[in-house]
Amino acid sequence: MTSEDLADMALGLPGACENAHFGKRDFRVGERIFMSLPQAGRAVVKLTPGQQAMALATEPGLCAAVPGGWGARGWTSLYFDGAQADTVRGLVETAWRNVAPKAYTSSLSPTSSGQVTR
Repeated sequence: MTSEDLADMALGLPGACENAHFGKRDFRVGERIFMSLPQAGRAVVKLTPGQQAMALATEPGLCAAVPGGWGARGWTSLYFDGAQADTVRGLVETAWRNVAPKAYTSSLSPTSSGQVTR
């Protein structure tokens, strides 16, 4: 998986758009960031602290808490290079759901596999 694959995945979510802060690409719903691409092979996604704890426990090589206060609030590094697309998609969609208005989240529903459909 490349940064462009991940960007396409993020932009395929309802209401998502690309922007930038601190010179790095980010992806938002409205003004709320759900993912950034600070460097090749690494994304940062907005999870809740509980979601982050679950991701760290189940995907230790894929996920790591961002250092400092940001990580304590759930911001999580996602090392997507070589990762399974379904796992990455699930984490990106979770981050998107954490910031998206209900009008958008109700347009997607999880399937039995955890995938989201329109």
